[in-house]
This record gives sequence, structure tokens and C-alpha cells, in this order.
Amino acid sequence: MARLQFKTLLLLCLLFPSIAAAQTWQFDVSMDGKAIGTHDFVLDEKADGQLALKSEAKFNVKFLSISVFKYQHVANELWQNDCLIKLDAKTQENSKATVVGGTQEPSVFKLNAPSPLEIGQQCVMTFAYWNPKILQQKKLLNPQTGEYLNTQITALGQENIVVKGQTIKAERYKIHTNKFVIDLWYGLAGEWLALQSTTPDGRIDYALK
Repeated sequence: MARLQFKTLLLLCLLFPSIAAAQTWQFDVSMDGKAIGTHDFVLDEKADGQLALKSEAKFNVKFLSISVFKYQHVANELWQNDCLIKLDAKTQENSKATVVGGTQEPSVFKLNAPSPLEIGQQCVMTFAYWNPKILQQKKLLNPQTGEYLNTQITALGQENIVVKGQTIKAERYKIHTNKFVIDLWYGLAGEWLALQSTTPDGRIDYALK
């Protein structure tokens, strides 16, 4: 019976490859060297070839053991051919909640929240760090705020970084916006390895678990 069940499962995986394990990135997040939470990304390929991404972040910044800033962010994104076709996101910053939603229509991407906006592009991308093709974009959509930001992206060359206790050669890139600066590291095969962001509140680092 066990052998029969295994053969059945193997057949299902061959017929329906989308039931294979989703691709995940799980990060420990720190601010100026102090742990503040986690940010997880789960990317799942659907039967029709679309990609469904769920991004979930939970931060709790403390001062003298007292919480001074709590942050929760959940975004569900649907992608097709490296283009965003649907976005639903909610962010809670202490008592402030922001909802962002949008859908790709034939010639524009329509944001219906937090305020109506039409982006006259047939292919919009968010800050989808998991996809190195964002490095070719001049504008990216911030799923937390709904802002479509101008970006300037610079390749900084190769360097060695430590990932999960191992030293790995990586390509480093810097994304400049008028709101923040982000450094990204990718493996030589294009896999996302790390992130660092400079904000007015401090330096945020993402380390793969």
C-alpha cells in the first residue's frame, strides 16, 4: 500500500508540477544590528503559468524593552510574464493602516487604493527583489504606499558575503529612490541572497535564515 501511494504521488507531481513546493525566502531582519522581526516571501507557480507571491513582514522595534514601533505588512501579488497583474496589500504601522490594491487592464495598471491612479504602462513591476529583472526598470511600484517611484540602479560589482554561515560570491546592486536607498545581493546564478536599506531611522538588514 505504501509503495502504491508513493507511485500515485509521483504520478501527480509529474502531471501537475505546480503542486511542487513553492519557492521561499525567509529573512531575519535587524535594525542597526538589533533583531526586529522577520520578512517571508512565498512564490508559487499556478497551473496557468501565473506566479502568486505572498510577502509578509512583522517588525517590533523596542527601546529599553518597550515597543516603540510595530509594523505588519502583507501583500499578495499576481504576476504573468514578469509583469504585475494584480496587487492587494495591507500595512499596519502602529495605529496607522494603509491598503493598496490594483489590477492590470489592457493599457494601464489601475490603482484603486489608497487613492485612484492610472499607471500608463503595460508592464508594471513592484520592488520584487526575488526577480533580478527589476534591476532593468526605471520605475517601480511600492506595494506599501502605492507610490510609483523613479529608480536609479547601479551595479557595484562582485563581493563575498556570508549567507547561512557560508561565504558566497555575489553581485551587488544599489537602488536609489527619492524615499530610500536599497542594496541588493544576488548569487552568480541570479538568486536573491540579501538586502540592506538605509532609512532615516537606521540601517535595516535582511539575512536569510
